[in-house]
Amino acid sequence: MGRYPAVPLARAWNSWGSRPAESVFLPLGLRITPVFYSTKLKRTATILPREDAVRLGRHAIDGSVIELDVEHGGTRVAWAVRKDDPFVIRGRWQGHEAGEWGQRFWIALAVSCDGGETVAFDNGIATIQVGRRFIAVASGAAPLQVTGHADLAALRADFEAHGYFHTASRSTAAPTLALRFNLEITRGGTYAAAVADTAALAAERARAALATPEREPALPTHMGLAAGALDAVRDVLAWNTLWDADDGRPYTTMSRIWNLGDVAVWYNDQCYAALLGGLFDLELARENLAMAHAGATPEGNVAALVATPDAWVDRSQPPLGSFVTMLLYGRTGERSLLDTHYDTLARNNRWWRATRDPDGSGLVSPGTSAIGEALYAGTAFGARNETGMDNSATHDEAHYDPATRMLSTIDLGLNCVVCLDCEMLAAMAAALGRGQDAAEFAAAATRMRDAISARLWDEARGLFANRQRDGGFVRSLSPTSFYPLLCGAATPAQARRLLPHLADPATFGGPFGLPNATRDDPAFADNTYWRGRIWPNVNYLVWQGLRRAGFHLEAGSLAAMGQHLFMRSWRERRIAAENYNATTGEPLDSSDTDPFYTWAALLPAMAVGEIIDVDPWDGWSVANTGEAVRLGPVTSPAGMICVDVTDGVLTLERGGDQLLWTDVQGRFTHLRLEPALVAFRLAPGHTGGSLRLPGVAGSRVVALRIDGQHADWTERDGGVAIDLDRAGAAITVALHRAA
Repeated sequence: MGRYPAVPLARAWNSWGSRPAESVFLPLGLRITPVFYSTKLKRTATILPREDAVRLGRHAIDGSVIELDVEHGGTRVAWAVRKDDPFVIRGRWQGHEAGEWGQRFWIALAVSCDGGETVAFDNGIATIQVGRRFIAVASGAAPLQVTGHADLAALRADFEAHGYFHTASRSTAAPTLALRFNLEITRGGTYAAAVADTAALAAERARAALATPEREPALPTHMGLAAGALDAVRDVLAWNTLWDADDGRPYTTMSRIWNLGDVAVWYNDQCYAALLGGLFDLELARENLAMAHAGATPEGNVAALVATPDAWVDRSQPPLGSFVTMLLYGRTGERSLLDTHYDTLARNNRWWRATRDPDGSGLVSPGTSAIGEALYAGTAFGARNETGMDNSATHDEAHYDPATRMLSTIDLGLNCVVCLDCEMLAAMAAALGRGQDAAEFAAAATRMRDAISARLWDEARGLFANRQRDGGFVRSLSPTSFYPLLCGAATPAQARRLLPHLADPATFGGPFGLPNATRDDPAFADNTYWRGRIWPNVNYLVWQGLRRAGFHLEAGSLAAMGQHLFMRSWRERRIAAENYNATTGEPLDSSDTDPFYTWAALLPAMAVGEIIDVDPWDGWSVANTGEAVRLGPVTSPAGMICVDVTDGVLTLERGGDQLLWTDVQGRFTHLRLEPALVAFRLAPGHTGGSLRLPGVAGSRVVALRIDGQHADWTERDGGVAIDLDRAGAAITVALHRAA
């Protein structure tokens, strides 16, 4: 992995490698790697999810809390790491179910450094010097023996060749030093590691950490309504965030478990990782977007996949980057996000419209350009990759045209995302003061909306569908039938006809969400990848489309189904699946399904979004349903916000300070809590009540307007109170104050 001295302190200690129980201090390349040895199996385990039975528990984004359970040879061990200080960590283990006598089950703490420095053991402390710095590792109980090895592989080989009853490898100095314990004598053990500028200080701080009572750090959490949703997003994101040693940066991989080489970046996956990261950590969101757009090619497109063994530069994936960038911009107000990514996104959009529209109709088809030497380049399967739904039944009637290097069909989902991309780029260009670009992309969005509405609407079936460029509609459907809601292409009449399909048991209806083939399609029974299973990313985009179209009841229902589906296998099994069985909700009935996939967190993210969210159409929104909830902190335009609903009263808090209090139940949109302006819109259907702004001095209020008319306010409990006793109809409120 190497050393990265410029890494910020908050990122120094974490579970950066492929072994989730391994702690890495990036600036110095230090590793503390747990190694288990089972005499029954005569085999070691370094706790790799691809090889070992691992249940990933809680994980803070910054690594301050890391918890997991490991089963090896029938013995289960709980492992945990805490970081109370940027330079100090504490770890502990506890043996639970025993698969063999504890005396024969060993745990070794392998201490090593990527530079190969010698680790020395003296007076109960393992110490390494790296440059001017020292790292000390201390254990609560003395190790039963300390052994030295050339590297981790040599330690494992020593165990597997000689077992635990072996003393010839004892050493007090080696590149990899193993502090060995067994579960008979040390069923529960502790250790600590500290970095300091002298060996004595490092040892002192490691010992002090062992003697300090453990405290429970604060984590972003979610209780009450949709309980556990935010926690799940946090844990999935944190566990799948690794270190890209080739480029020296963190990124959130699509899965710790799916092996496509040391680094693998699918464009859409990386965009979703940025979106999810924005809930907690703007820097992580930035890093994921940067990783996504590092795949930009000289031809203009962003590569569909960039991995250690291959790069799919001949094709892309649906251009979701601009939508995600605008979501992050709305959440944080960080103009630098637009400055950084606009040019890449604009080139990508122009590439789509210039290279994937063979007859100039204004609608695109998926293809594979004549560049690169990637796997599947120049094939029908390679072209299908551009839709992100490789084996979808919606491609069964498509044929590949070698002359155009495209499929014969106009793909509905792809066109809707390109159309949305145009709209988002118009907004980005306007914000950046690029008027000519804004006009170009706005006009392109309008043309595409009109073309989607006119050409991809199947009047006979009452929904949108893929279509042959030179003929009729394809028979098979997917939830992309609802994507015209996302890009604004569906007319009101089309949208009304679409809605019944959401609950129709013959097509998309069901208890868990929208399957990727209708239930009356023979492909549904295949239950293989995009043929019949439920995909979190697709359901998320439909949810966004429903909300944009104003179908909030239906969006809420889809979010609730997604939360239910996700939690069924998350609560006990800690599975966050790439996709799910649409009939049973089971994630692992298909061998092709990855069990810990980042975009699975989009399902609980929808449930979070039903409570607090930011989007390009309603701005910052917060809902008070009257049900109890405690959620946060999450990133918002007003900073890191906690939402609390108790006894029907909603409060928004920042850093322990209450920003807003209201007993009005309803949905607040276009919310702004700024020094000079507090504003919001109450959606129709709200109850009456009042709203208070604690800490806002009445003497600084310039004006209050409700629906554009002057209104009165009062001072109450040290802040400003506004009566909102008119229930039902939409209300717009703006309170201006001296900054």
